[in-house]
Amino acid sequence: QVQLAESGPGLVKPSQTLSLTCTVSGGSITADTYFWGWIRQSPGKGLEWLGHVSYSGATYYSPSLESRTTISRDTSKNQFTLSVSSVTSEDTAVYYCTRDHPAGGMDYWGKGTQVTVSS
Repeated sequence: QVQLAESGPGLVKPSQTLSLTCTVSGGSITADTYFWGWIRQSPGKGLEWLGHVSYSGATYYSPSLESRTTISRDTSKNQFTLSVSSVTSEDTAVYYCTRDHPAGGMDYWGKGTQVTVSS
């Protein structure tokens, strides 16, 4: 039904910006009442929720990362993006984009993409 696919560079240099795109098919990112989010997984922190953008365009971020994180969307392309600025090695992780719903939870995930921060 719904498919999500992450894309973007797999290697980012320290202090630069990590940028990823999630392409959604089989469903509209403007459909009530879903949220489109980003989660990452690393050995040190496990699964970490980064933030999401709602069907209406409202955004919410993890307090620990909001100063460096931006989530935006392009409704014409049915895509949403993640930007994490000033990255360090601690931002190295597998990044997933997800669909979630306040009642149903995170029902669809992308396959994930490895992003390594290294010089």
